[in-house]
Amino acid sequence: MGVEIVVGQILLIVAMAICGLILNRILKIDNSLGCLLVGVAAGWLVPQWGIDTGIRANNLQDLVFYLLLPVLIFEATWHIAPGDLKRWLKPILILASVGVVLSTLFGAVFIYYGINHPSGFPWIAALICGVILATTDPTITTAKLEQQQASKDLITVMKGESLFSDASTIVLFSLLIAIATHPDGSSNISITTFFISTFMGGLVLGGIMGLVAAILTLLLASHSTTRIVLLFVAVGSFYLAKNIFEVSGIMAVMGTAIVARICLNEKEHSFLLGADGNWHWLALLFSSVLFVLMGLVITPDMFSHQWLAILIGIAAAILSRSATIFLCTLMTRPLSRNIEKHWQPVLIWGDIRGVVAIALVLTLPTSLSYWWTIQSIVFGVVLFNLLVQAPSSRWLIRRLNADK
Repeated sequence: MGVEIVVGQILLIVAMAICGLILNRILKIDNSLGCLLVGVAAGWLVPQWGIDTGIRANNLQDLVFYLLLPVLIFEATWHIAPGDLKRWLKPILILASVGVVLSTLFGAVFIYYGINHPSGFPWIAALICGVILATTDPTITTAKLEQQQASKDLITVMKGESLFSDASTIVLFSLLIAIATHPDGSSNISITTFFISTFMGGLVLGGIMGLVAAILTLLLASHSTTRIVLLFVAVGSFYLAKNIFEVSGIMAVMGTAIVARICLNEKEHSFLLGADGNWHWLALLFSSVLFVLMGLVITPDMFSHQWLAILIGIAAAILSRSATIFLCTLMTRPLSRNIEKHWQPVLIWGDIRGVVAIALVLTLPTSLSYWWTIQSIVFGVVLFNLLVQAPSSRWLIRRLNADK
């Protein structure tokens, strides 16, 4: 593919993202929904004009995984105060470990027996779909919580859960894909070894990269070079983790951001001031691009052929999340800081699937016969989240404040 074609595709996608932001401004809707609508419109209209953008679901994997996802994870981690994260670490880890496993299993059971087609949609397909739906993206909900001046602790729990559960789901997703693509057992995967090595290896690598970032930033000591270094380590840590050391890229990015943030105290180093603004616009651009890409690969056939599977997926996502939050709340009761009972409705209904779910479903191997069914289900759930759950969550947040 020529350079001019790649540049043209990038400009086209960014232009669509800008149109989505304009639509958000006019209609007063969420940025993600505006970009999604523009992507859907372009995906339906552009072919009618005889134009082929060259954008397909199966050629977006590298762009999504190696560029968009690391920046979004780094930005989210960078903006969590280390002190708040430390205070709520135990409940967050329960949600992101036990919670992810429970949500995956519950979702898989509901979807498998709901679809009830073992030959076309086996258990491994249900598990893959379940783990993708176990991801959380609290950006929309936490923004509304902050606007309503809701509990800062609840916001910390939602953001922390999202970050650590992203790492858990991606590791579990990788494991399930390896099993699905090697049905004869030739992958020789030990689940315990896989999890420990990828998690801890990613965290150690991230810690080293965070120290390197801090040293380079302090050595260069300027606004511009700080932005360059942080962007480099955000993408570089993920690349090294996936391609060189074969550990968790998400954990590497998270470790990099946490260690760099601790080492680089903004109050002590004036050249760090304004770095937040740099990450804000990058995160806005990349998340907008990701929703545009989702819109581009959505087809009408998904809803005409897979409407029942989508409805089953929506029900499974809500039921599995409800059961998971209820059980995890019970598990945190003995802790000094636990998930409060009146947080549960917001944690359940405010659970929006976003960039990670889209990123994972866009990287499904098309060699799997059921990949399109999973993609249809996930896209349908994301649309339900954006069109129904996100707008109605504002009422729950107001009720939460009233109860408080």
